[in-house]
Amino acid sequence: MLESNGGLYYKIINDKRAIRIVSVRIVLFLSFKENQNMTKFESSVKTIPASQEAVYEKLSDLNNLEKFKDSLPEDKVKNLSFDSESMMIEVAPVGKIALSIVEKEPCKCIKFATTTSPLPFNLWIQIVPVTETECKLKLTIGLELNPFMKGMVQKPLQEGLEKMADMLSIIPY
Repeated sequence: MLESNGGLYYKIINDKRAIRIVSVRIVLFLSFKENQNMTKFESSVKTIPASQEAVYEKLSDLNNLEKFKDSLPEDKVKNLSFDSESMMIEVAPVGKIALSIVEKEPCKCIKFATTTSPLPFNLWIQIVPVTETECKLKLTIGLELNPFMKGMVQKPLQEGLEKMADMLSIIPY
C-alpha cells in the first residue's frame, strides 16, 4: 500500500527495520534539497571502458562490490559489509561510516548519505556517457564544514575521494 505525505510516497511495511530505512531515506533525501551551503569535494573525471548502463547497474546494487573488498588496504579499511542499498565500513583513523543510497537517477547518478559517521556527508556518483562502450565517472562529497575543519580534512578527504574514484574506474563492468 502506498501512502502520501507532503508529495512523498512511501510503502507501508510491517518490518520495523524496513520502516526505519524508509524514514531515514526520506529525511536524508530532504537534506539533499535543503542544504545548499555544503563544502564540496570532487574527484577528477575517470574514463571507464564500459557503457553507462553497465556501470550504473554494477554500482547501484552494492552487493556487486562485495567481490572487490579484498582489493582494499587492510590496514586502512576493516569490517566492510554490504547489502543492496547500504554499506558499513571502518576506516582508520576515522571510525565507523555507514552509507545508504537515498536517490537513484537511472544510468546517471547514485546519491548516498551517511547514517553513521563522525562527520555526516553526502556522496554522489555521477556517470556520463561518452560512446556506447565508454563513459565517464566523477565522485562528489558534500558536507558542512567550518573553515578550521575544512583546513584539517581537505587534503585527506580529497586523496580518499581520488582513491575511491580510481578503484571504481578499474573494476570490471
